[in-house]
Amino acid sequence: MTGLKKKQMPKTETMDLKEKLVSSFMVFEDSVDVDSPVHEIRSEAIKTFEEKGFPSKKEEAWKYTSLNSILKYDYSVFPKHERAIEYSEIKKYFIHDIDSYKIVFIDGKYSSHLSHTTHDGIDVCLMSAALTKPKYRLVIENYFNKVAPSDSLTSLNTAFSNEGAYIHIPKGKVVEKPIQIIHFATGAENALLLQPRNLVVVDENSHVQIIERHQSLTENPVLTNSVTEIFANKRAIVDYYKIQNDKENASLIDNTYIKQKQQSVAKVHTFAFGGKMIRNNLNFYQNGERIDSILKGVTVIGNKQHVDHNTLVMHKEPNCESHQDYKGIFGDNATGVFNGKIIVEKKAQKTNAFQANNNILLNDKASINTKPQLEIFADDVKCSHGCTIGQIDESALFYLRSRGIPKKEAKALLMYAFSNTVLDSVKIPELKARITKLIAKKLGVNIGFNL
Repeated sequence: MTGLKKKQMPKTETMDLKEKLVSSFMVFEDSVDVDSPVHEIRSEAIKTFEEKGFPSKKEEAWKYTSLNSILKYDYSVFPKHERAIEYSEIKKYFIHDIDSYKIVFIDGKYSSHLSHTTHDGIDVCLMSAALTKPKYRLVIENYFNKVAPSDSLTSLNTAFSNEGAYIHIPKGKVVEKPIQIIHFATGAENALLLQPRNLVVVDENSHVQIIERHQSLTENPVLTNSVTEIFANKRAIVDYYKIQNDKENASLIDNTYIKQKQQSVAKVHTFAFGGKMIRNNLNFYQNGERIDSILKGVTVIGNKQHVDHNTLVMHKEPNCESHQDYKGIFGDNATGVFNGKIIVEKKAQKTNAFQANNNILLNDKASINTKPQLEIFADDVKCSHGCTIGQIDESALFYLRSRGIPKKEAKALLMYAFSNTVLDSVKIPELKARITKLIAKKLGVNIGFNL
């Protein structure tokens, strides 16, 4: 794509980003419907953000991740320019070899000609429509902002919530094809702040697969502060995949909150392969018995990239399970963070919870800060957690090299095998093949086999 690169412009105004956002809220409020069912929620949220501001390393949850380097730019809160893009220019960012619904945004605005939405038995459409049209009002009143907490960054998103994906799967529906949600940033602005808001409601006995991606097409700074609320009702199955493979001047703060009811299954796979700074706040709240929560992730980064996974699983009822498996491969001056917490309340007897974070450091300059945590208030549970930090197994590497495999390819095979426990649970074959290719590309080899 031509004409997308612009010189990065540090902020020169005296007003800092927090002040700019608070003052911009008044402009935003004048542009949206004050009779909206979320008007009061927005107003309270901006007060919360004004009070708390951006998180700092003084807070325990942000101890190893600083936002200073990404808050220094003069971000456009409301894009002033529009830039059209054609499907041929961005086809490679889609899982294009499957039939799917698509919800596509360009610089925060919906692109109808790149999207494929539906109201045929299910609703796969826009948050802006759901927030304004009466037929969606009941769902909005029952679900919008009902699981998202009032921390500073989530509140900031709530205050400006207007656009994103709205997905409602009614009772007894199995969505026959995946839904892709993709946000593009074109570089039409010198620096751009995006705040998409997604709401996913999956009713009783329904099943949906969703793939989400944030993709910058420019070298200009882009900061995305995303919030997704997911509700898995009785016996619902939600299969959610996040592909994070962005340019090195794009940063993402991804806040995902999932509320589950009895016998539901919610799975989130996070593949973090690129971006300047990525922070994933992934929170599961179990509200019923026989619930299964699955959190899996693979991180492969280098240069000076930073990826922080912050997870929470709240076990509130008996006879439930959770499974966390995060793998990290860090090279160059890359930094990883894993801060995982499992809370088992007193009532949640017979809980089975597992948490693992395993990491490979490819050199002495790469680093990982990992802190798996258990807080157990019940006495009849089966819970385990652990972490490992190490380097490639030299004996295994020697074995492969003795069979004629070159050193670089042998290392790649070992690292692929290391991450394969996560890839094994990907239920979309085309997506699994794409992730395998992305891992191979990050490792700088051609693995040489198809899945």
